[in-house]
This record gives sequence, structure tokens and C-alpha cells, in this order.
Amino acid sequence: MRLHGLPPVADARTRVVVLGSFPGAASLAARQYYAHPRNQFWPLLGGVLGEDLPALPYAQRLAALLAHGIGLWDVYASCERVGSLDAAIRAPQWQDFARLRALAPQWAAALHNGQASARVAPQLAALGLATAVLPSTSPAHAARTLADKQAAWRAALLAHGATLAA
Repeated sequence: MRLHGLPPVADARTRVVVLGSFPGAASLAARQYYAHPRNQFWPLLGGVLGEDLPALPYAQRLAALLAHGIGLWDVYASCERVGSLDAAIRAPQWQDFARLRALAPQWAAALHNGQASARVAPQLAALGLATAVLPSTSPAHAARTLADKQAAWRAALLAHGATLAA
């Protein structure tokens, strides 16, 4: 069965887009990015932004990201996959990144949430975007501490134009 991802989270203020590979089963079921309770995305970004993102309703989390110039999307629009692991992705179809550029004309950088999404880096560089690969927030990638990951994410977001708390 072919799975279809989530719509982009971006607007005219978006300067940085965090790109995952494809939503996991929990995220697809909830129709929310990073819905798996063990994924560190919301606590990590909340710490970087100085906001308690995990405590907010999902729509408010997205609004907070957009207010900081941060968008969300995945590199694959659709794929075949059993389970949630990137290694299980088969027959992926890339997103239409030119469409995202139209939604977010200030988009200047793509930050990859782990190695799997970085496969699209050459395509994004051809659009004139800076790219960086960050430590994955997935529960499958626990080799680094949350504090280490937050430091890497903070530096990348600052370097690429996101608005962070002091």
C-alpha cells in the first residue's frame, strides 16, 4: 500500500525548513509531525526556542515554529513502507520543492533531521538553498544526548536565519 505524507508547514516568514524523510506510523495516524511520544523533536526544539512546545496543542506548536521562521516538511511525498524505519522505505517519490519555494519565498536553508533526508541535498542546492545535516531526533538514534543535539540544532538554526530566544 502506498503511504502519503503530511502537508508542508511554511509561510511567507519561513527562512529555515526542517526536513525529515517520511512520517512514521504514529505521525501518519495522528496527521501530526513528530507524533511518536519518544521522538525528541518537540522537546529538543522547545529547549532551543525557549518555549514549552510539548505542552502546547499541535496547532500552537506549528504557529510557534512559524513565528521563529521555521517550517517543517519531509523529503518524500509518498512511499511504500511497513513500520516506521527509514530503511524500510521503498519506491519513494520526492516532494515538489519548487512548490514549497512558492509558499516560502524567504526559504534560504534546509536542515535535515538525520542522514536519510540529506539524500535530497543536491536537489536543494540546485534551488540555491544552504543545507546542513543535524542529529536525528528519532528514538532509533539515541547515540547523542539531548543536550548535545540541542547545541547542534541551536547553532544550525542561528546560522541559517531562524529567530531564537536569547
